[in-house]
Amino acid sequence: MKKIVALIIGLIITGVTATTVSAATDYEVKKGDNLWTIAHHNNTTVEKLKDINELDSSLIHPKQMLKLDEAEPEYYIVEKGDSLGEISRGYGDDVTVENLKAWNNLNSDLIIIGQQLVVNDASELNTEQVAAEQANADSTIEMKEAESVPENETEEATEDEVVTLEAEEEVNSTAESESTQPNGKTISVEATAYTAYCSGCSGITATGIDLKANPYEKVIAVDPNVIPLGTKVFVEGYGHAVAADTGGAIKGNKIDIHVPTKDQAYNWGRKVVEVTILE
Repeated sequence: MKKIVALIIGLIITGVTATTVSAATDYEVKKGDNLWTIAHHNNTTVEKLKDINELDSSLIHPKQMLKLDEAEPEYYIVEKGDSLGEISRGYGDDVTVENLKAWNNLNSDLIIIGQQLVVNDASELNTEQVAAEQANADSTIEMKEAESVPENETEEATEDEVVTLEAEEEVNSTAESESTQPNGKTISVEATAYTAYCSGCSGITATGIDLKANPYEKVIAVDPNVIPLGTKVFVEGYGHAVAADTGGAIKGNKIDIHVPTKDQAYNWGRKVVEVTILE
């Protein structure tokens, strides 16, 4: 019986080890390797390896470390009552308040309801965009503090007070946006984002739009069985767009929005949004 138990434990350990190895994202180049064989054995492409590792040519050398996958940011949406300390504790010792402030370019510990925070070290993030978003958030917080503190009081508003005020503003903004939202059939979809420069992309949509020549074109990839190509739509958080592209992974109630840069695609992430079909 003991031998059987030992054998089972050994198999479990072996399985865990195999899983860990297969999940590796770095590869050490061995003698005789080339980018094609590395790409073939790791289910990727030469172009993607060159892009991820910023290689100008296909030349590699033994013991060189190559990244096999791009680091994707993980996000957390701030809820009422949250603080940076509570959020960091929820992600373990590898995420500290200082990490959260650095990754999100925060100048203080103040956060607002609905704010999207990066909770892992994703070096591909567009730090300028994060800084701009945070500057807008800080400006909103300062305005709420000025409105909430009487002139004869010098104490600053607490974090909870600022968050509560922001929650009230969010409700008002939501009501206003709903009243101005275009009329039409609305469906809920899972939305991701892509660029014209993704690995294997030609930059030409299924309907012939050249996204490399028109990087700011508002285009979404759709399942034509759900949203016909050529349909004009309004996408929550993205705006007016046209259904002009398709994708192998875009099936059912899924869309892929086009954005100019890879950083903006990472910042969008994956979310559920409302799409209004205008025609």
